[in-house]
Amino acid sequence: MKEVIDTVSVALANGETENVGNAVMQEVNRTLVSAGVDEVWADKIDNLIVLLFIIGIALLANIICRKIILRVVAKLVKQTKATWDDIVFNHKVMVNVSRMVAPILIYIAIPIAFPEHADSDLLDFLRRLCLIYIIAVFLRFISALFTAVYQVYSEREQYRDKPLKGLLQTAQVILFFIGAIIIISILINQSPMVLLTGLGASAAILMLVFKDSIMGFVSGIQLSANNMLKVGDWITMPKYGADGTVIEVTLNTVKVRNFDNTITTIPPYLLISDSFQNWQGMQESGGRRVKRSINIDMTSVRFCTPEMLEKYRKIQLLTDYVEETERVVEEYNKEHDIDNSVLVNGRRQTNLGVFRAYLTNYLRSLPTVNQEMTCMVRQLQPTETGIPLELYFFSANKVWVAYEGIQADVFDHVLAIIPEFGLRVFQNPSGEDLRRIGVKIDSKDSILYKRYILLTIIDYEYTYTQPDYP
Repeated sequence: MKEVIDTVSVALANGETENVGNAVMQEVNRTLVSAGVDEVWADKIDNLIVLLFIIGIALLANIICRKIILRVVAKLVKQTKATWDDIVFNHKVMVNVSRMVAPILIYIAIPIAFPEHADSDLLDFLRRLCLIYIIAVFLRFISALFTAVYQVYSEREQYRDKPLKGLLQTAQVILFFIGAIIIISILINQSPMVLLTGLGASAAILMLVFKDSIMGFVSGIQLSANNMLKVGDWITMPKYGADGTVIEVTLNTVKVRNFDNTITTIPPYLLISDSFQNWQGMQESGGRRVKRSINIDMTSVRFCTPEMLEKYRKIQLLTDYVEETERVVEEYNKEHDIDNSVLVNGRRQTNLGVFRAYLTNYLRSLPTVNQEMTCMVRQLQPTETGIPLELYFFSANKVWVAYEGIQADVFDHVLAIIPEFGLRVFQNPSGEDLRRIGVKIDSKDSILYKRYILLTIIDYEYTYTQPDYP
């Protein structure tokens, strides 16, 4: 036995695997014959016995790695203060490392089991199978390592707006593509460069197959480089039914969780080619815009009488405005010797102008309105539905529910206060309006009633906007 060990040691030192195999086979044959096995059968089963012995040693090494070494590494990692090593050296990564131990040992030692067939096709085929398995496990190890690195960097604040998921998927696609080329080259026993040369001729087909992936990768880089989109942004894209928060940016899709908790997936290149709205600027600003108008009945606009001005002076938000404006008006009319017996002459305050001033002061007095941002009440172009009076301001609270509440409270107050200024809100006649008109007509005369209602509908604008409407 000592002679065998010495022979094996020398042969291994010199890289003579065939001599190692011959020495081992002779010892196995001698052992089998001494055990009473016929020499013919001993020559037939010695290769199998050595092969099983090699496989047993490889499996034992695998068990030692998984049960002992991996547990020791896990305990050492947990004792460190850093958190990144807990992710990098996680179970999936280390398991894939341990899986390479057995095939590597088999690949190295399998020629020992077939010393007489060192150059045979069978041995070459078996070694190629082992090599393919090693490469496959190695690819899984690298992929798991990439995923672990992605998890480490995705948790850092400075990298959360980067398309790391898309980069991860791109790296994995390239990795597995190269691995597939190498595996195929091993199977056909050809150089990988031969396959790459052949694939170069079919580059157009490859680009067609991976078109979406390539476009997604390029679009992801553009989105990140131009700071157009990141995870956590609120975007709206009505064309594709997207209105919510971006939850994931991958190689082929951008996932948006809508406010109704549905998920919309959009290809990244569509975000480049089409238009979408990103509310990131609003979320980072000091307020959320409110831009809404109400239509004032034009026939209700009039000059202010002394009685109206006296009433407006009692409104706390208008006291200073009315006094100052009235002083300016009186000085102007006196300076230009205006005949006040005719209202057209000179300058006069109007109920609509006083109402605009009231709304401006009202918005300025609200703590829920951001006073450092634009705040105004403006009159838009009159239309057939009245004079649009627009309120333009920013709410201090940007949360959707609170924002809607602030907006509703403001316009509740506006609609309730309008009659105090002698103004009316324009709205199309409702069923109640038509019933009020129909009261004046004998209900028994159905034909006349129907004709009158028809006339009212056709000429509703004129009928409704009369100052003395009943």
